[in-house]
Amino acid sequence: MTFQLEYTWKDYEDIAIKLYEKYGNDYTESKIYRTRFTDLIDFVLNLDGFIGKREDCNEGHLEMIQANWVYEWRDNQ
Repeated sequence: MTFQLEYTWKDYEDIAIKLYEKYGNDYTESKIYRTRFTDLIDFVLNLDGFIGKREDCNEGHLEMIQANWVYEWRDNQ
């Protein structure tokens, strides 16, 4: 049995790691920054272990997720 941690909109680093694990190098730095926030919301909502609700999301959360995703991508290059 695998234990799955649950996380919400404020868990930027955890979300970024999950996004990198899911999309890897298919999403480069420039592609991450060009991702529309409406798409990013859907990406996050579909991650395993994510328990946040769409209505709790805001632009600040999305900006932080986007930046952390870029940092995660850079760390893996």
